[in-house]
Formats: sequence, C-alpha cells, structure tokens
Amino acid sequence: MRNYRATNSIHRTMKLFCIALLPLVLTFTAANAKEPAGTRPSTQMIIVTTPDWSSPQGTLRRYERGGSGQSWRAVGDPITVMVGKNGLGWGSGVMNVQAPIRDAADPAKKEGDGKAPAGAFHVSKAFGYAPDSQPGWKMPYVNLSSSIECVDDTSSKFYNQVIDRSSVSPDWNSSEHMRRDDELYRWGLIVDYNSTPAVQGNGSCIFMHIWRGPGQPTVGCTAMAQANLEALIGWLDPTRKPLLVQLPEAKYQLLRKHWNLPQIAAPAAAKGSTMQGGQQSLGKSSGQQ
Repeated sequence: MRNYRATNSIHRTMKLFCIALLPLVLTFTAANAKEPAGTRPSTQMIIVTTPDWSSPQGTLRRYERGGSGQSWRAVGDPITVMVGKNGLGWGSGVMNVQAPIRDAADPAKKEGDGKAPAGAFHVSKAFGYAPDSQPGWKMPYVNLSSSIECVDDTSSKFYNQVIDRSSVSPDWNSSEHMRRDDELYRWGLIVDYNSTPAVQGNGSCIFMHIWRGPGQPTVGCTAMAQANLEALIGWLDPTRKPLLVQLPEAKYQLLRKHWNLPQIAAPAAAKGSTMQGGQQSLGKSSGQQ
C-alpha cells in the first residue's frame, strides 16, 4: 500500500511537471514551424541591403541569436560594402526565389552580367594568401596557392568550383586564378551560390573579399575594407550555419517576416572602414586599385 501511494505521488508530480512544461514546448514548436527550413538552422546572419536592384553600393549588418525561432540581435555597427557594378539579381541559394517571391520584372543573376546574387546563401569557407588562417578564426580555410582556380567555364564539369588544378584533369578554358597580384583576395569568404547543383550559365565564383576602394564596385562579389572583412571572418563560426542574405531594401522589407529575417533600422550612413569589434588590419593596405 505504501509503495502504491509513493508511485501515485511520483505520477502526480510528473504530470504536473509535464503540464507546466507544455506551454514552453508549444511555443518552441510554433516558433520553429513559422520559420522556413532554409534559415532555421542559422544562428549567424550577414545582411546586405542596397537602395534598389541597380545600386552597386550597400550596407552590411551582422546578427546572431541563441537558436532557431529566437529573436535576432544586432552585432556591431553597419558598414558600407560594394556589390556588382550592375547591382543585384536573383540567384539560387537556400530559399525559394521563384514567383510569388520574385516579380516578373526582377533581374536574375547570370554568368558575366556584373550583378551580385540576391537571396540567401551559405558562407562555407575562408581563404587567403597566408599558409594558415589567423589565430581565433573558426571557418575552414583554403590557402590560395598558385594552382587554386575558380572555374567559370560553363562547359566544364567543375563549373563554379574553387579547385586545385594540380589535383584534377582540367577540362576548362576559362577560370579565375585565385592567387592574384593585388590584395583583393588576401582574405576572403566563399559564398555557396548556385552550388547544389551548379546550373551552367547562372553565375559562378561569388566571394566576399577586400574592395579596391570606396565607391568601386565588383563584377559580382561583395567587397569591403580589409579591417571590416577580417572582423567579419573572425566573428563567423561554421557550427552556427552562417548565412549571407542580400536584397534590395524594399524587397527585404517584403520578405522579412516570411523568411524570419532580422528587423533592420531605417537606412542610415554606414561606416566605411571600421566595424565595431574589429581589429587592426592584418595584411597590407586595402586601398589598392
């Protein structure tokens, strides 16, 4: 009889505990159900917004959160970045960007069009001229030896891959040699655009890298001051599934709730050369033309 009463008491306690826990479980489940699968795993997000589709200049902001379904919080100050010389165009990433998300008049990213991709993309690796990454950096690192290339030949089976030429049988006639003669790729990040799988002709070799200087756009990448890029790479953690989201401001506001993106403040002057929480530049001057 005594054991029966004790067992009943334990059951009542567990029942009360489960009842108390139920609202928390339901809240967590509801929050996750509202979030798209593409953004759900990410707890670090890089947001780049531009005034419109054709603008080559944008603002980069960093956000983080404790887990999926939780609120985003800003990290550091906004900074100025340069994107493609012809602005942005929709591209393939982790989110569906077909109609009704994409209007018929919206531009689409294509090979050689001078546009940076719009959408949401994994940021997978860092790269640079140094043999090893900097102390404290967490991203997987690619040392840009003289044989590292990014293939932009649409007829190649290695299209849109950063690859060591010496490790394969090259079948391409066009590629970007990653070990440049300037400082633009002293450090950089690989953006997983048009990669799973790569669609020939939709664009290739999209990076975040050091800019030539303020006001000087790229041919499709996202570029910034060297100190800002170093701070960005140092902040990123691959275990937090970092994403790059690039959109014109009006499109960002339309998609913010649907994609569960951070709420950003009204457009303001961004800092061009200093990111809060950054560090002194680790390489040569980033002001090369």
